[in-house]
Amino acid sequence: QVQLVESGGGLVQAGGSLRLSCAASGTTFRIGAMGWYRQTPGKQRALVADISSVGFTNYAGSVKGRFTIARDNAKNTVNLQMNSLRPEDTAVYYCYIRRYGTTTDYWGQGTQVTVSS
Repeated sequence: QVQLVESGGGLVQAGGSLRLSCAASGTTFRIGAMGWYRQTPGKQRALVADISSVGFTNYAGSVKGRFTIARDNAKNTVNLQMNSLRPEDTAVYYCYIRRYGTTTDYWGQGTQVTVSS
């Protein structure tokens, strides 16, 4: 069974930083893209950042310049470094991976990020 375990969420003050990590296990396949979405109550899940199997990155405009996504293929992990956090960044953050060459995605359980003013 594939499992994605997230860590690093929590409560921080505006202007602070958090680093989210997501570790995949049980993967018997090549992993394609990896990334992060976030969701607030009453809103659809929205892309925060993703990174391709060869390291190409993409960011939502609202986080560009503040967040950095990275992956470690040897460890099957993807990280999201979040700096200069704002209250608007408050959400549940979800990690995902895509099986290479498919449209099959796997999702983490979500981790809460709360930014206070």
